[in-house]
Amino acid sequence: MATRRFDSPPSSVGIYARALLGAIPGTGSLPVIGGRESDIPDDVLELEATADRERVADYCRVCGFTLRSTLPPTYPHILAFPLHMAMVTDRRFPYSAAGLVHISNSITQKRPIEVGEPLELRVRFTKLEPHPKGKQFSMITEARAGGELVWESTSTTLHRGRGDESARKQGPKLPDPLKLPASSEWKLPGDLGRRYGAVSGDRNPIHLYGITAKAFGFPRAIAHGMWTKARCLAALEAKLGDSFTVDVRFLRPILLPGRVAFASEESEGGIDFGVRSARGDVPHLAGRLTLDG
Repeated sequence: MATRRFDSPPSSVGIYARALLGAIPGTGSLPVIGGRESDIPDDVLELEATADRERVADYCRVCGFTLRSTLPPTYPHILAFPLHMAMVTDRRFPYSAAGLVHISNSITQKRPIEVGEPLELRVRFTKLEPHPKGKQFSMITEARAGGELVWESTSTTLHRGRGDESARKQGPKLPDPLKLPASSEWKLPGDLGRRYGAVSGDRNPIHLYGITAKAFGFPRAIAHGMWTKARCLAALEAKLGDSFTVDVRFLRPILLPGRVAFASEESEGGIDFGVRSARGDVPHLAGRLTLDG
């Protein structure tokens, strides 16, 4: 296991240039090495980061959070995102970053993190595992302050291909978003992907314009999964408390522009929530908020 320490976040411009080149045969990572699928390098990536107050404010406006002295619970993911991309665009990585699908995310906040509080970020990747629709792996991210673990997350990603139907779905049991009572409707503009990309650094072409999304098989641009999760947490902000775990599974993509319904219901120890189409027939996100104490 090798540790790679960064003095500053890797350039997002260079990262996406490598990601797009990786989608062109012969220019990126090779999916097969020596006749066998290669595994993910076991590197650990580290970075010291501090959230900028103005950038946090911009993020809050796009995602619907109230601007506070503490970070939104999804914001450490934004700080660590350059490390995620640095690995998936590494030439040793077995797949092109352009074809990866984010399928689930879990965040545990141990305590509130002050805006401007120095954080030590650490990212590692799990080995490839079977999935009914291909292979999956997870990105494990930890944020420490003064050596104290204050936040951690697991993001699971799918590479589509020959799957294993016997592979079981992992993770907590989540509610059916079609069965939860709706409480609000969100009208999402066509430029939401570009706005979120500007505040998050995630400028995947599938989120930016219809023409770039069509190149990857989507009829229109689609909303970022992590925007959808953040928007849900903003809707539940008053009930979060200081420490909690929030698990989500990304189901069907949200086409932009579009209208969706947010639904939630309190249950023992937390809140079940979800996002579905405004008509109520297409599930987009299933989630569960578990409160500590």
